[in-house]
Amino acid sequence: MPVPLTFKIHHKSKENAARTGTVTTPHGSFRTPAFMPVGTRGTVKGLTPQQIRATGSDIILNNAFHLMLRPTDKRIAELGGVHAFMKWNRPILTDSGGYQAWSMADINTIDEDGVTFKSYIDGATIRMTPEFSIEIQNNLGADIIMAFDDCPSSVEPQSQNLARRRHALTTRDGVLTENQHELRLLQSLDRTARWLERCDVAHQKKDIQALFGIVQGGVNLDLRARSVEQVCNVDLPGYAIGGVAVGESPEKIVEVVKFTANLLPEEKPRYLMGVGYERDLVAAVASGMDMFDCVLPTRNARNAHAFTKNGHLNLRNACFKDDIGVIEEGCTCASCAAGNSRAYLAHLFKCKEMLGGTLLSIHNIHHFQSLMIDIRLAIEDNSWSALPKRWPVLTMS
Repeated sequence: MPVPLTFKIHHKSKENAARTGTVTTPHGSFRTPAFMPVGTRGTVKGLTPQQIRATGSDIILNNAFHLMLRPTDKRIAELGGVHAFMKWNRPILTDSGGYQAWSMADINTIDEDGVTFKSYIDGATIRMTPEFSIEIQNNLGADIIMAFDDCPSSVEPQSQNLARRRHALTTRDGVLTENQHELRLLQSLDRTARWLERCDVAHQKKDIQALFGIVQGGVNLDLRARSVEQVCNVDLPGYAIGGVAVGESPEKIVEVVKFTANLLPEEKPRYLMGVGYERDLVAAVASGMDMFDCVLPTRNARNAHAFTKNGHLNLRNACFKDDIGVIEEGCTCASCAAGNSRAYLAHLFKCKEMLGGTLLSIHNIHHFQSLMIDIRLAIEDNSWSALPKRWPVLTMS
């Protein structure tokens, strides 16, 4: 049987566990560490595939749950698969829908067999099981597909820092004591292991689609170790760390990722899901992680928030309305290269013109891809300790 994915390690840092490599898929290869822009519904909001590619992005992420709802995975399959559908002839990874069971807690219930969602489009009841998630992803045709997992809150539901999510989780799961929450985490990782076995059996395109398993366990390191053993018991092309950046502190994220990454197979690509800010990415790479995704570059861009090497800017602030400088001096992104000023961007956001979000999304994604380039160079020439000098934002709280 043909191999759907290969991973070659090129360099290892002498200062930490960071490494560079190349992942090869049926739709091409990408260098690691790699950052994947999020194109949830088959589009990185406001950008054409050509614009995405010009940022230096080699792989993007789509979401199986959202595409299943609209236009449906079957329709996309009939139209040639997600690559042809969105005209992106490069690698694509699809998230399974397990994360939505956490982020959309107000419209779903979870049991041993799967998750019952209420469609946010028409209110219809949708039953998502491991088998159905894999069927959807087989239809979509992404190069890397994710196992359907049980992703609980890493902290007690009532401790969530986001009010809307705190309300949704406590409404569904109740107020949990520390012991009750630990039992929920234990349930989730055992269930995730059982669901992974079901995903592996259901996977019908193992020759062209690489299935990754997902490690759970919250911030409990013993549970993380147990989950790694369970998940890696199924031989897969790659593995992911899930259930971080879902309520815990940045310090806890670093602790959990460093501990867990060290337990994952060295010869397989390691994917940290849903993280994050520059300092989080650098810490994760130093721990040995290879792949990342996050909505921050584009979501923040649509809200006038620019990422730069020297810190973050809110272009809605009055100080930028007469600023003729580009978003970031020395930046080679298409937005800065064209000479678009901070004043112009501020004007676009003030007028609610969609071009503002597009131009800033181009810059922000390019910012994260530039960080990946510099990280890879720092690993290759053993200059890791000099990275914060080139990226002052890494030392900012």
